[in-house]
Amino acid sequence: MHERIGYGSGVTRRAAEIRLDALLRTACDVISQRGLSNTRTADVAEAAGVSQALVFYHFATKERLLAQAFGYAVEQELARLDAVVRSSAPPLAKLRRLLRLYTPSGRSTSWSMWIDGWSESLRTPELERLSRRLDLRWREDLAAVIADGVREGTFECADPAGAAWRINAVMDGLAVQLAVHDRVISRRQFAEWIRLVTARELGLEPAQLE
Repeated sequence: MHERIGYGSGVTRRAAEIRLDALLRTACDVISQRGLSNTRTADVAEAAGVSQALVFYHFATKERLLAQAFGYAVEQELARLDAVVRSSAPPLAKLRRLLRLYTPSGRSTSWSMWIDGWSESLRTPELERLSRRLDLRWREDLAAVIADGVREGTFECADPAGAAWRINAVMDGLAVQLAVHDRVISRRQFAEWIRLVTARELGLEPAQLE
C-alpha cells in the first residue's frame, strides 16, 4: 500500500525547490542506513528536519521517493565517473583513478546502497533500469579507457570490452565482501587483488597501478 498524505498549506513552491536536493541527499543517507525496504517517509522527514507534507509534496508516494533517491545516487556516481573519463589524463592515470573510485570507501551513499539496490532490482523494474544504467556505464567507460591505452601502447589487450567485464566482475565480488562482511578482507587486500587482476588483463605490473 502506498503511503500518501496531503501537501500541507505551509509548503511554498520556492521553499520546496530549494529543499529538493537536500531531501534527496538525506534520503540516500537514510536508505543506506535502513535499507530500501525499511525506509519510511517519516524517517526521511525526521532526518531532514521537515514535515512529511513536504516530502509528499515532492514525491507523492514512498515508492516514488525511494526510486528518485536511488536515481539521484546513480547520477552522483556517474558524475564522479565522468570527471575521470573526460579528464585530459593519460589512460594509465585514468585507470588508476577508476580503480580507486570503485573501492568501497565508507561513504554512506555508495556500496551499501548499491548492494541493496541490486537486491530490490529483482522486484522493482525502475530500480533495475537505474542499476543497469550505472553498471553498464562503468563497464563501457572502463573498456574505453582500456582501448585508449591499447592504442597508445600502454596496455596489451586483445579484448578491451571483455577485460572490462572481467575486471568489473572481480571488483563487484570483492567489494560486496568488503562492504558486507566485517574483517573478511581488508581494503589493502582489495586494492592489491584488483591491481593484480587488472595488471594481468592489460599486460602491466601491479606496481604500475599503485
